[in-house]
Amino acid sequence: MDIRNRNNVTVTGPADGPVVILAHGFGCDQNMWRLIEPALAKQYRVVLFDYVGCGRSDLSAWDRKRYSSLQGYAQDVTDVCEELDLERAVFVGHSVSAMIGALAAQASPERIGALVMVAPSPCYIDDDNYRGGFTAEDIDELLASLESNYLGWSAAMAPVIMGNPERPELGLELTNSFCATDPDIARVFARTTFLSDSREDMTRVSVPTLVLECAQDAIAPREVGAYVHSAIPSSTLVTLDATGHCPQLSAPQATAQAILDFLAGRL
Repeated sequence: MDIRNRNNVTVTGPADGPVVILAHGFGCDQNMWRLIEPALAKQYRVVLFDYVGCGRSDLSAWDRKRYSSLQGYAQDVTDVCEELDLERAVFVGHSVSAMIGALAAQASPERIGALVMVAPSPCYIDDDNYRGGFTAEDIDELLASLESNYLGWSAAMAPVIMGNPERPELGLELTNSFCATDPDIARVFARTTFLSDSREDMTRVSVPTLVLECAQDAIAPREVGAYVHSAIPSSTLVTLDATGHCPQLSAPQATAQAILDFLAGRL
């Protein structure tokens, strides 16, 4: 299989530079990194891709069973790493991709040498001693709304996820990204994302990890960032002076600088 076309792989920056992989979250594609990529590509080899079913990936390669598990998406990551013969790359994952990166690093430790988790959440549902930000009933309602009217759900939820109501163009961009995704594929990815529980996986992360949280985030509150940081012994927690769940769009300079500072200390 042609992995480069399947996952719409794009490579920028110096061919001999240390490698940074940028991975998008639910309902998005690699275009979400366009404000971050130029700053990284000045000195790093930057690999961007779309998960199968997203963006300009080969939709014919999508399989419901495979992508009903985060492991299916992690396999996309390891496939891309193997195709490009990457070694000790830094994986930058936004939102659910932070969890996917943790799984890929465990599966291929020779391929991924460090992680950057941007607005991560290992579990969205509150537990006895854990605050994920949502009750089980909240998630059930969210998924029911998404499954009954995906376009309507996208228009209502994207601005909430993005935050920054004073900058409506950001919410509109995320809405358009959601709406560009095949609804059937989006429904599967949404269930995989919002019903996942990756808390045990966090305790198995052994590579250096940067946890990037936003000061205000309706999807991943700061208690989640603190949890991820405490669960990963080799992690550093940085709180961006940013609002919303997509700081690569709402605060690209601060996000890029935090990533560059982490890379400078690791590569």
